[in-house]
Amino acid sequence: MPDDGATLLSDTVLALSERAPAVVAAAATELRGILLALRFGDGSSAALQAQHSRLVVTFGLPEASDVEVWFDDRSMNVLFDLQHRAVDEVLPGSLDVRGERSQVLAVWRVFQLLSQRGSGLRSVQQLWRSYRQRSPQLWGDQGLAGPGPADSAGLGPEPILGESGWSALDYLARRRPSTDGPGRERIGGTVVESARSLWDGHRSTDWWDELRVRDADLLEIMDVCRARVAVEVAGLIPDRSPRQDFYDLLRDYPARRGKGLRPTLCIAACGALGGRPLDAVRMAAAMELFHNGFLVHDDIADESTHRRGAPTLHTSHGVGLAVNAGDGLNLLAVDAVLSNLESLGLGRTLGLIHEVLHMCRETIEGQAMELGWIRRGTVPSRDTAYYTMSTKKTGWYTCITPCRAGAVCAGQTSPAVLDAFVATFRLVGIAFQIQDDVLNLIGEEALYGKEPLGDLLEGKRTVMLLHLFRTAPPAEREELRANLLRPRAEKSQADAEVILDAMRRHGSIEHAIALADRLARQGVRRFEEDLAFVAENEHKAVLRQIAHYVTTRPL
Repeated sequence: MPDDGATLLSDTVLALSERAPAVVAAAATELRGILLALRFGDGSSAALQAQHSRLVVTFGLPEASDVEVWFDDRSMNVLFDLQHRAVDEVLPGSLDVRGERSQVLAVWRVFQLLSQRGSGLRSVQQLWRSYRQRSPQLWGDQGLAGPGPADSAGLGPEPILGESGWSALDYLARRRPSTDGPGRERIGGTVVESARSLWDGHRSTDWWDELRVRDADLLEIMDVCRARVAVEVAGLIPDRSPRQDFYDLLRDYPARRGKGLRPTLCIAACGALGGRPLDAVRMAAAMELFHNGFLVHDDIADESTHRRGAPTLHTSHGVGLAVNAGDGLNLLAVDAVLSNLESLGLGRTLGLIHEVLHMCRETIEGQAMELGWIRRGTVPSRDTAYYTMSTKKTGWYTCITPCRAGAVCAGQTSPAVLDAFVATFRLVGIAFQIQDDVLNLIGEEALYGKEPLGDLLEGKRTVMLLHLFRTAPPAEREELRANLLRPRAEKSQADAEVILDAMRRHGSIEHAIALADRLARQGVRRFEEDLAFVAENEHKAVLRQIAHYVTTRPL
């Protein structure tokens, strides 16, 4: 439960970064270049600024700021509802704003985005409700003291409009998410429905009118998709002998909690194009089996020691059994694809086979490119070489093929329709991989799930390494090359730290972060252009959030 206004701000930004990345990216665009200082009536304070497409909250007041805002509890209330024009909200002793005019207006647009779109998330509503319940007397909040009458569906107490003093929250608490219609199945999660007015300087719309662009709670939906597909994967692995040396090993990597990105993309793409999301679950499970099989083999080739916070399969069971388990996972994946024949029919199943064959070819080619560079001691000079390798090795099976396969599950086999996903999710996939590479260097091991600096020990050709070799002076470059060429078994953490220090000194990490942000924003633009033919619906909203997720997740 947030104890003060500054903590509430930080918790809200964190929740939106995880659950509605598109909202954070839009707000960061408005705030870019502005340092906002916020002081709250409870004595707390914080600074808010944009870093690339992220919003960053720092507790305490900065020494200098571009815009300063002071809230008391009453102004926090009206800000969340945001039902009036900006000029009507500024009251003496309640809400004070100081700064240059254009920057103040930009800050107000940030507040509009966070309230109109972000506050529609149930998790954000709960954060703000908890904050209010801490001191209900400040809000005239008598409605929360006792339950209201049961609603017509018998789902429990129904908030009473007008009694809580926070009308937008009460409205959303009463409003039930829409269904997908007869015969349609939801993929889980909450769809954000607008309940805020939009003041554009000329007119305002009623606060219950729906926005053109819908948002979805990405974290909740990814949890649902991951859990549903995990059940499917578990059912695809036979309960038979030999358990200890084969089938138990097949269950190992799938049981380690991943992000759920591939299942979510596959299921959402199916729903976005008019299919039943349930029809994509088997294919999403097949994608997860392929993914985990690739990981087992990848870890062996890279001599990795950890995967998702635990020892790699070959470290625990030996290379032979691990190779065999990887083969088994790929075999089960093929069988899972073919089993769609019963439910999806011949045409769609043939389409899925075509997609899988193409994906496997791209992945193997990409792996060969990277391993060849490492074997020959080559460091490409241009980032475009990394783009090609990354797209082949991980982009197809992480982003592009899940979307195309989901579309096939919906009955779309037209090359024009399927190709509409390629440009967007190629860019998003490259950006996602660059960020994963950055996280390997500066992320928390508990969150990243791999050994610290593992990519440097393995000699992986990341964007940071390419940038370092372009910018380091010749003498330093030769020292770094000698470090890089040593076999993995002969390297230590100290060797990796030498390369990391050089990357920091030459700006290679910041180059990679900025590059990932730029590529992801290009991908978002292509999403809106190339997928404009897809009607706005809950499932398309999920795809949009994933496109933004790359730029907003914490580093």
